[in-house]
Amino acid sequence: MKLLTFIENGEQKLGVKTDKGVVHISAALQKVAASAGQTVPQTVHEVIDGGAAAVAALQAYVDQALAAGDGYVLNESDLTLAPCVTHPNKIICVGLNYRKHAEETGAAIPKYPILFNKFNNTLTGNGADVPLPVKVSSKVDYEAELVIVIGKQAKYVSKEDALSHVFGYCNVNDLSARDLQTRTQQWLLGKSCDGFSPLGPYLVTADEVGNPNDLGIRCIVNGEVRQNSNTSDMIFHCDEIVSYISQHMTLVPGDIILTGTPEGVVLGLPEDQQVFLKDGDVVTIEIDKLGSLTNRLVAEQA
Repeated sequence: MKLLTFIENGEQKLGVKTDKGVVHISAALQKVAASAGQTVPQTVHEVIDGGAAAVAALQAYVDQALAAGDGYVLNESDLTLAPCVTHPNKIICVGLNYRKHAEETGAAIPKYPILFNKFNNTLTGNGADVPLPVKVSSKVDYEAELVIVIGKQAKYVSKEDALSHVFGYCNVNDLSARDLQTRTQQWLLGKSCDGFSPLGPYLVTADEVGNPNDLGIRCIVNGEVRQNSNTSDMIFHCDEIVSYISQHMTLVPGDIILTGTPEGVVLGLPEDQQVFLKDGDVVTIEIDKLGSLTNRLVAEQA
């Protein structure tokens, strides 16, 4: 199942992408009553919290609604999308997690996952303009990344059991102001400017994705492919990441984990070839089975 959240009259609404279009769940419920005893989730977090039972109930209702008509089926291109996970409890990031990316930046291969965090102010949706913080940075870089979305509470889980705690996956652009990131030993400042985590367009359930470490991953800037790799190049695979983090903190439904970026970022180029993102640049992140996430960078106004 592919879930998305869109904005209607200033409110976030749940949609389900289907071959016929996006089913507007709350609008459908006003016209097509759910079956007796059936509870239909109406936000993405209600789906995540409800797990497999909620997904099954939602799928059954979508099938019922589509059979009844199409007055609540929308064209995705007409929608203003929100982040596909709207209110994560935690945003955890893994740095230097692709072997070729570590090599291109001259960094040692880490022995343990390098963890840092971002905040909800960085979240934005597919199609949104992202402000370039030109007052404080001139070196904003792109980073195509796979996101793990936690579906069940996880504490001290084994690597073998880790992926059973995952609800699904999505795309993110882990935008990074390199001059701020490298100002100190802590990366947080360069990672946490407003809009620096476009997320989406869809949250795709784990059953549709299959092996998360066998997915093509790409970043395209103004039509030029800059990153073109596969999640198999991760140093720490998704099951290892979830297990490792769970040894140190409790993961809860809706937490998101950004799993690192492959080679091809601006920072990995020789200094005289580095051209960082500028006003008007359009960046697309593509991961197999997860769709395309596109955002334009716009110089922040005073």
